[in-house]
Amino acid sequence: MSMTAKDTITNVPAAEQPAAERSRPDASTFVGRRHEISEIRRILPKTRLLTLTGAGGVGKTRLARRVGEILRRQYRDGVWLVGLDAVEDEDVLAPAVAAALRIRDTGPDLVALLAERLADKRMLIVLDNCEHLLSACARLADRLLRGTSRLRILATSRQSLGVYGERVLTVPSLPVPAPGDTPRGIARRDAVRLFTERAAAIRPGFLVDAANARAVARLVRRLDGIPLALELAAVRLRTVSVEDLVNELDEWLDVPAETAPGMRERHQTMRATMDWSFGLCSSGERRLWERLSMFPGGVDLETAEAVCSGQGLVCEDVLDLLTGLVDKSILCRAEQHGGGLRYRMLEPIRAYGRRRLPSADAEALRERYIDHYRRLTGRVRMDLMEPGQIDDYRTLNAELPNVRVALDLCFDRPGDAPAGLEIASALWAYWLVAGAHSEGRHWLNRGLALVSRPVATRAMGLWASGLFALYQGDPAARADLRECMALARQSGDEAVLAFATQMSGVAALSEGDAEGGLALVEEALARHRARDDVHAVGITLYFATLFAAHLTPDRAAAYGEELVAMCEERDAALFRAYGRYALGIARWEQGDWRRTEAKMREVAAFWSTVEDRWGLLQCLEVLAWTAGVRGRHERAARLLGAAHDLWRAVTSSSSRPRFQAQSHQECVERARRALGPQGYAAAFREGERFTLSRAVAYALEEP
Repeated sequence: MSMTAKDTITNVPAAEQPAAERSRPDASTFVGRRHEISEIRRILPKTRLLTLTGAGGVGKTRLARRVGEILRRQYRDGVWLVGLDAVEDEDVLAPAVAAALRIRDTGPDLVALLAERLADKRMLIVLDNCEHLLSACARLADRLLRGTSRLRILATSRQSLGVYGERVLTVPSLPVPAPGDTPRGIARRDAVRLFTERAAAIRPGFLVDAANARAVARLVRRLDGIPLALELAAVRLRTVSVEDLVNELDEWLDVPAETAPGMRERHQTMRATMDWSFGLCSSGERRLWERLSMFPGGVDLETAEAVCSGQGLVCEDVLDLLTGLVDKSILCRAEQHGGGLRYRMLEPIRAYGRRRLPSADAEALRERYIDHYRRLTGRVRMDLMEPGQIDDYRTLNAELPNVRVALDLCFDRPGDAPAGLEIASALWAYWLVAGAHSEGRHWLNRGLALVSRPVATRAMGLWASGLFALYQGDPAARADLRECMALARQSGDEAVLAFATQMSGVAALSEGDAEGGLALVEEALARHRARDDVHAVGITLYFATLFAAHLTPDRAAAYGEELVAMCEERDAALFRAYGRYALGIARWEQGDWRRTEAKMREVAAFWSTVEDRWGLLQCLEVLAWTAGVRGRHERAARLLGAAHDLWRAVTSSSSRPRFQAQSHQECVERARRALGPQGYAAAFREGERFTLSRAVAYALEEP
């Protein structure tokens, strides 16, 4: 099971990017930086790692994104942005990179898997905001560069990574006017151009002219040409003139106005500008700013009201306070799936809010935060056969950075560890669908190291950990499942016993004991039916259909028909796709290739809309088999090539699932006989070169 969300990538057209990405504050017109862009373009071909350093707010992220857009055609395999501002645990760094690159983390050594997948890729990875994970980013970059030949990394950080061979480019502030510049010369300076653009968005028609040029020049010099500081100041023009704004800044800033800014002065200026912006906020806005700094993934209104209200903040006031912070450019607002709004802070602003958060507020906020995400992950679960599964998946994608914070908070204190293990266990299906096996095991293992009671919580944690270990081919799976089974029997918990039996069956099947494994899966199915747990029945029917297909195709087809009917009745779109896929496999084993082909096309069309690469790989493989049976051998070879290219991208395994091996080999041999070795190889290579969208269109026989 796998489904990956579309990540931010510079070689995806803007129209195909998520609405939240198109609405980011840095999507406005790019100003200046000709010299820096020229330098990056000069240096990158000569180094594998280039780090852009500079003070917070100086525009490193925006510059890196701009360079990625300019250079994307030079990298055959794309320019990929990996934003790390929402990653706060170094153990989650590699999973975050894998997710951004759309690589399933199916191996126990994820960094080695990444290096393997990227070994021959001509690709540029932008690692953005590395400073809070500096050592971990340095280790990751070093291993990736040593394990690949053409990969290049463009990092942004307040400090260099310190990796051998790294080149460093310090990003300066934008050029400011010289004291003797004419009004026309002032207007041409990049710092003034940026301020003018942002000011015009606040006060339409704003221009730099002879009347205000000197005041604007003085203002941008006082702010050292720091882009974020200029944007925060521009917002103030909603209520005051440029001259009054300069006077306000004079009262707050204690950095000499005409001094050439060094790194230390820029840090001081940025901090002073933050202090000034904070001082312009109402007391309620300040409290909300501080509390929202807990959310690296941003918030929607409902979450802000639930977690941030109390201790001086009335729930009914939160919307107005959010609006006030948006108006002051402290928050950026973007539309999310479902039509609601999501509010986020740029990292320097969020870091400032964290420093300001009083310890007394932080303790109560911590409790509400954990409680909120415990309830959210208990309600929005991918293992529930219910309508809205795709929306639930997108919700979890958006909230994942915040959920990680909740897990860290839980595991930092032994008393909260059971809640953390409960959250991690509830996310098992999400991590499985996303292909994030290593991250799932990371959080589960942290919880299992701390939690011995309650028994049911530990047992389900062991079950989920064993599941991920099983998918990764790790022998530790058996130990987890044995303890899970022992705890279930000791406690008499029928639900846990049914799950433990189910996964023991899957383990046996994966080890080659098809008949014994299927018997255990069917025993688990009976136990789930006895408890009338429709969701667990659905999951177990999927395994029963898939693994019974080769042994007893008719029984497998019956299981598959039951699963699909349940999904139709409950309008569970994601479950339905997996059910149809498993049923298609059963039909194939029955010899009904026509119904198999119809099922696979239905599933491929659905999986292409959610970009489930693992699912699409399976569909391409099976559609190659059906093409071969129909005598369309060239088509079969192309589909096998496209599936092979996806296989290398999404899995660490060199061997196919047991239920695929025989049909795959028969398809290959049939196509080679019909086309000859050279003809087969040519068609196979052509399929390997298909883009994902081209492969899907070809599989569906669309233009």
